[in-house]
Amino acid sequence: MSDLPLKGVVLSGGKGTRLYPSTLVACKQLLPVFDKPMIHYPLSLLLLQKITEILFITNPEDLGAMQRLLGTGEQFGAKFSYMTQADPRGIAEGLILSEEFLAGSPVCFLLGDNILFGQDVRQAMAEAKRTVIEENAAAIFGYRVSDPQNFGVITFGPQGSVIEVVEKPAAPKSTWASIGVYFFPGDVPSYARQVMPSPRNELEITDVHRQYIEGKRLKAIKLGRGTAWLDTGTPEAIMEAGNFLHAIEKRQGLKVYCPEEVAYRSGLISSEHLLAHLSNISSSSYRGYLRRVLEEEKTDLFGATGI
Repeated sequence: MSDLPLKGVVLSGGKGTRLYPSTLVACKQLLPVFDKPMIHYPLSLLLLQKITEILFITNPEDLGAMQRLLGTGEQFGAKFSYMTQADPRGIAEGLILSEEFLAGSPVCFLLGDNILFGQDVRQAMAEAKRTVIEENAAAIFGYRVSDPQNFGVITFGPQGSVIEVVEKPAAPKSTWASIGVYFFPGDVPSYARQVMPSPRNELEITDVHRQYIEGKRLKAIKLGRGTAWLDTGTPEAIMEAGNFLHAIEKRQGLKVYCPEEVAYRSGLISSEHLLAHLSNISSSSYRGYLRRVLEEEKTDLFGATGI
């Protein structure tokens, strides 16, 4: 069992070539998905698990904008750190860059363009958290897709054990994709350092998974059909995700993954803290929503908040 705190890392760099020319202005994680920046969604996922020490890895040219948007984390009851990645060489490189920040702590490692929504998300995240802290093992999430050849594919063995995770196989052995949310023990930077560049000249996250599989220390948690996984890496995907989130928010009158609300309802900040933060937000529907949140009982609708 790890005695060190579980930390969060959000990988939010990359060239975003599929979103050109929008990414000439900002990295894709700063682009809006419906009513808030893309980066707010993975941030809220971490806050839901009360993970408050968080590192954001981004491009050098986007560092200032990322810091202006998120600040020190104080408004969320958290502490944010920032690091730049000048020439991205694959997801696993983010784990190497995070080594000093992690300092031996286990980590929830997120891709900044992934959005998870559904009733069982918090439960699945809590299970992964227990796995990494209590069992000193890694945990990933499996999501059934119709086009597995475009993703890292998980092959399961008896009793749900993981046999392999293969990046974009030509002939997939299953329809279970590994999504961009990972939990790793504190030794993961040393595993990432052993990864050699793939034919794509990238350090593949699946090669990190392979090492944990060899040590029988990787668990894959299957997400059910009631969960939506939205990978917002293309213009079409951003539009579809925005329409999906808009429909939910319009029907319920509740925002999906509003980080200030998540922090407040999770007990990371007080009503006084949130009220003081409102003075820094210009008059807008977003500010009006947070004021309505303050007028409710803190426990009202908690089960539906942010998921």
